[in-house]
Amino acid sequence: MSNAENATQVAELREKFEAYAAGNRELRDELIEAHLWLADRLARHFANRGEPLDDLYQVSSLALIKAVDRFDPERGVEFTSYATTTIIGELKRHFRDRGWSVRAPRRIQELYLHLGQAISDLSQSLGRSPTIQELAQVTSASEEDVLEALEAGQAYRATSLDAPSDDDDTLGSHLGGEDSEFANSERRLLLEPYLARLPARERLILKLRFEDDLTQSEIAQQLGISQMHVSRLLSKCLARLHEAYQAAET
Repeated sequence: MSNAENATQVAELREKFEAYAAGNRELRDELIEAHLWLADRLARHFANRGEPLDDLYQVSSLALIKAVDRFDPERGVEFTSYATTTIIGELKRHFRDRGWSVRAPRRIQELYLHLGQAISDLSQSLGRSPTIQELAQVTSASEEDVLEALEAGQAYRATSLDAPSDDDDTLGSHLGGEDSEFANSERRLLLEPYLARLPARERLILKLRFEDDLTQSEIAQQLGISQMHVSRLLSKCLARLHEAYQAAET
């Protein structure tokens, strides 16, 4: 595109922005579409920083819409300059907000970021670490907010479970595994009242079989009864508990 063509296009867009500001809302979509290239370019500029490009393009596009709606052509500023500032601001805010693994209030996030520079400056000028009171004075915040921001700052980045620990293993390897009996805990709670109503010998048989993991033959030997008798008692107990559980579920 030649300089003359570019100048003509800029002039046409300015006229459309003036008409839009004057109340011609039909131009809104046209103005947005004419500048989607800018949203795309700025989104790509922030790519490869841990956020999906599609998400960045969405943030950038929404910021572009905001810029179109707020732009005042009478200020004498080119729209692309105004929109670039708006879009970059929204993209930076997106990274700042998404960077906190545990969500903190916006004012606390902003204070924490301000405290970083304040701590550095005061440490250099004082020759020591600044106190909470000194940080509060420099940042014009209360001491309570400074403490809250410093505490919340610990959640600014989450540590990966794949990160190495002190014993050359990963943090994730120190986490407990899934309890295979967790899914049965609710069933046990439902059945406890019905287990309590069973005769003592039948409760003992169930315990020996399912808690102590004895075979029917070992149970029979321990109780001094036949294996057949143990089998009948187990079947009878399990049938009762099954009926009780079914009734409790309905």
